Amino acid sequence: MTKDHIIALPNAHLRQRSTKVGVISDKILNLIDDMESATLDWEDSREHEVGVALAAVQIDSLIRVVVIREDFDDKDNRNFNIFINPEITKYEGVIEEDFEGCLSIPDVYGKVPRHTKVRVKATNLEGKQIRITAEGFLARVFQHEIDHNNGIVFIDHIKDNSEAFYKIMEDGKLEPQDYDSLIKDNPRLWGE
Repeated sequence: MTKDHIIALPNAHLRQRSTKVGVISDKILNLIDDMESATLDWEDSREHEVGVALAAVQIDSLIRVVVIREDFDDKDNRNFNIFINPEITKYEGVIEEDFEGCLSIPDVYGKVPRHTKVRVKATNLEGKQIRITAEGFLARVFQHEIDHNNGIVFIDHIKDNSEAFYKIMEDGKLEPQDYDSLIKDNPRLWGE
């Protein structure tokens, strides 16, 4: 699967809740392979960005599967951790704003408030329930991807803050994005 299979707003599926996985079948395993290859193909096409994670809905499969990069800082490490039916069981730490982007919202970034620590439970590929305490950037990634499972995208958290939007430039730098221009250029960004 390639980056071209990644859906983007205003695709209505990004606003729908995904269903739980009942059985880890060959279909699920193939889906995971497709998610990983689409993420890596997207990354290979972007000079200044890393594909850190993907939810199944982003390749138009409305089930609760998330793949998260094993190492966010090493583009040569192309391995992923798999989380089936992930859910946040507890929010902790403080709420901090930091930059987020999304493969389904091309070239738009935002300063999104998120908890600095979360507790997550999920099922692994062997069908066993696992529990993880995630802090810092990993906590942010889990919140972002689990939002996808619930039909929420990062811009929903900042749509009322006109100073929170940015655009990635050709040199990889983020420049503040004029809110009115963003809406004008992308009238269906929020699925309206």
